Formats: sequence, structure tokens, C-alpha cells
Amino acid sequence: MDGNMTRYIFVTGGVCSSLGKGISVASLGLLLEGHGYKISVIKMDPYLNVDPGTMSPFQHGEVYVTEDGAETDLDLGYYERFTNAVLTRKNSVSTGQIYFTVIQRERRGDYLGRTVQVIPHITNEIKKRIYDIAAQDSLDFVLVEIGGTVGDIESIPFLETIRQIRQELGKNRVMNVHLTLVPMIGVAGELKTKPTQHSVKELMELGILPDILLCRTGSALSDELKRKIALFCNVSERNVIAAEDIHTSIYDIPSMLHKNGYDDIVLEHFNLSPGPLKLPKWDKFIKTLHNPKNKVTIAVVGKYISLQDSYRSIYEALVHGAAANEADMEIRRFDSEDIENMKKPNFKSLFADVDGILVPGGFGSRGIEGKVATINYARTEKVPFFGICLGLHCAVIEYARNLCGLKGAQTKEIDPNAEHPVISYLVDQDIVEKGGTMRLGAYRCNFTEGSRIKEIYGRSHAMERHRHRLEFTLTYKEIFEENGMVFGGVNPEHNLVETIELPGHPWFLGTQFHPEFKSKPTEPHPLFRDFIRAAVEYRKKRR
Repeated sequence: MDGNMTRYIFVTGGVCSSLGKGISVASLGLLLEGHGYKISVIKMDPYLNVDPGTMSPFQHGEVYVTEDGAETDLDLGYYERFTNAVLTRKNSVSTGQIYFTVIQRERRGDYLGRTVQVIPHITNEIKKRIYDIAAQDSLDFVLVEIGGTVGDIESIPFLETIRQIRQELGKNRVMNVHLTLVPMIGVAGELKTKPTQHSVKELMELGILPDILLCRTGSALSDELKRKIALFCNVSERNVIAAEDIHTSIYDIPSMLHKNGYDDIVLEHFNLSPGPLKLPKWDKFIKTLHNPKNKVTIAVVGKYISLQDSYRSIYEALVHGAAANEADMEIRRFDSEDIENMKKPNFKSLFADVDGILVPGGFGSRGIEGKVATINYARTEKVPFFGICLGLHCAVIEYARNLCGLKGAQTKEIDPNAEHPVISYLVDQDIVEKGGTMRLGAYRCNFTEGSRIKEIYGRSHAMERHRHRLEFTLTYKEIFEENGMVFGGVNPEHNLVETIELPGHPWFLGTQFHPEFKSKPTEPHPLFRDFIRAAVEYRKKRR
């Protein structure tokens, strides 16, 4: 058992996925910080993968990378963007990690003579992960999101664990929040509470009584509906809270939940006085977000465009950059494979209203030539361009072919026998295992004197997060420099190229690292802020 007075809030979900558990948890974290409390957040995913690093972005969305190099669920991105919590690999837990640890102990003989079982060995390991977070810092609250929905067989060990924790620590230190759905039946024209009732019933059968019901709904809940839900779900009427659909921005969700009394009820449960909510930086961001003075349109040309969450951190970082420039931003999404399949893409028509082009990361050969062609258009037509990871690789390939005379230029990921492998595998990437073996986490990038990137950051170096296997091939550096490319950022440890830029272009930058992972609404990443600034200027000049 933990030895301090940290309080625990467990958030479960019911009825269906995609109700917004991650954002609701992040919003509560922000509100608790606004009341002066120190928090941390854990995501517990029920899948058997050790982490989402080997999952397809089409299936799982983006893989978010922490400072210490953990490949995690995208919800950790929401936690870090909304709160001041510094998250590490300890804040991301999966069933795969739990079973892997327990089986390793069994093989070592740690359980010698005993039968290893889900209870207590698996549940004890889950408990340990939760308590370890509380022990590493002086925290007022640990928020724990249980992935999946109640009723999933995979989630049962996690739900049993939080039941035990409530038994061990008592109501004064543990709260159970259940996010559920109150759908509108179109034909009947009314909200229905039965899905919520069934979800809570299933939760109660597992020994967990929710203290708060967060009801995802398309409209406000009437007092009559709240009374009905409270009666059938064994919850106080006041603790039935509407989590209404937001049609403006996800960043308005904390305000909506605060207005509906969420944070006050949580604090009262723990016998804490709510006091005034103080979020000056957040309030300033919201005010700027909703009162734009400029307009801007950004094209994102990627491989995984069909799933909204595949580039979630990039979309959010663009929002942060737009707000910093008081700009109302429209994002246009283009599938690079569609562009690749066009015989002769008419980019002037395709990007007629586009003020900036961003090419994000990815893996594999599909859609690469569509990205290369897009970058050629951005370079030659002087459209602000931002390439991230694979976006940098494609910019290097385009430059090599069209300005350096390296006609066979390609990345070794696509053609191991390329005539000019301008992008090649890192020395330590000749590996068999795929999970957790890339260059991951924060590495130092030194900026060269006189470079645009140094001017944008306003300092001599930065620590940025990485997730890749391939890098610019250093043997080609001289020929690129002779033809005008500037390598403004370099990793001092291995002399690896971290950024590229083109002098004379309004804004042409590529980064090997992923700056989107460090952007926050209240602290926009300097590269996204300056990219949007350049796009706004480009738009004004065109008009």
C-alpha cells in the first residue's frame, strides 16, 4: 500500500468507445491544477501489446512519445497538453507490460512454490504501477484512465484492481468516475438513459459503485433525466453531470465541465474546499482562440489522413500556432497516395487556397512520391513548407534529385540498393525486433550560428523528441551544402542532421525530430508558431 495521502480518481468508460475519456481526464487534471493541486495521470490500456509502437496508425491513431522515449497512447498527449504533469513511461501501462513483468518474475523463481494467478499477482502488479507514480513525487491527486469499455474481457484485471484499491484506502481517498453515453434517438426525438443504466449495472456487478456519472450527451440533461439516471444508477442526482458535445473546440471542454460543477463535486468528495479557479494562461489562450484577426489555410499531406487521430498532435500544435498568431485556421487534409496516383497533379488548383504545407512523418513506401511531388511544388512556388521526420526525408530526396543532380536518390527504407541513398538507417538500427527499438525520446539539437531555426527558437540548442530509424546520410552533406541547403540543427553526440532549411525561401524547414509532442495551448511550439506566422504573411501577400 502507498504510504502518503495522495488521492486517486479512477475513470472508466461504458456503452461505446470514443466518448472522450482521455480529454475528460485531461480536463479534470487542468481544473484541479487551477485549484492549486499537483496531479499526475496514468493511462491503463487493456491490449496485450507492450506498447502501441508497432500498431498501425489506421487502427490506433498516432503514437505519442514521452521525454524519456516511451511510445504511448495518444491520450498522454492530451494529458501533457492540458496539464503541467511531466509524464514518463511509468504513466503508460498496458496488459502486455503487466503480464510480461509477472512472467519474468515467475521464470526467475520469485514466486517459487506458488501458483501464479490473476488475483493477486496480476492485480498486485497493476497496484504497484499506480502507487509508484504517487510515491515518486509529492502529489495531491493521481488520475487513472482505464482504457476500453466496461464489459470488455480484457479490462477485468484493471477493474478488479481499482475495486481493491477502494477497499484498501476507503472513500476518502478514492473516487470512481464513469463516463457513459445518453444518446438521442432521432426518430423518437428524445434522450435515452437505458444504455447508461446497463453500463452502470455491469460496473456494479464487478463490485465498483460510481461516485460520479459523466453523461456524454448532445444536449443538456433535464432535471427529470438526471433524477431518473440517479435513481436507477444509485448515484446522487447532483453527481450526474452532463458532458455535452462541444462544436467549437476541445479546449472549451474544461470550461463546460467546470460550469456543470465537475471539479467542485470532485473536491467535495474528498472533503476539500473548491475555492476559486485560477487559470490565467488558459483563459488568455481561449480568448485568443475565439477572437481571431487573421485567416489561414494549412494543407497536411500525409499517409494516414483517413483517421483523424493519426496526426492528432500535429493538428493540435497547428491550433496552438494559429492561436498565437490570432488566426482562424482551416486544415485541409490530402492523402499523399491520391496525389501519387495522379498522372500530372495540378498543384495550383489543388492548393489554390493553401497558405502553408505540412508533410508529417510515417513509415513505408506508400505515398512517398506524392509527398516528394508536393514538396517540389512548395519549394518552387515559394509556399511555406514544414516537413517533420519522413517529411524531412522526402524534402531531402526532392532536393537531391532536382538540385544536386542525384537522379537515383531514395531512402534505404524503400530501396536498400538505391543509387544514391541520401537517407539511410542509423548505425544501431540493424535490428530484428521492432518494438521500442527506434531512436526514441529527447535528444539535444545544437543550432548553427546564423541559421533560421536558431532565430526561431531564440537560443543555441533545444531538447526535442524523436521516433525514427533513418537519418540523413552524412556522406552527402557537402554536395547539399554546395547547392544551397543549410543544416541548421545538429545532434552533437553523433553529428546527426536534425534540421534542414533553404535560405531565400519564405519558410522552408524540415526537422528529424517531432516538435508537435512539446506544443501546448499555453506554450505553442516556436516552430509551429513561426510556421503559421509565415503562412499568414504569405496569405496577405497573395491577396
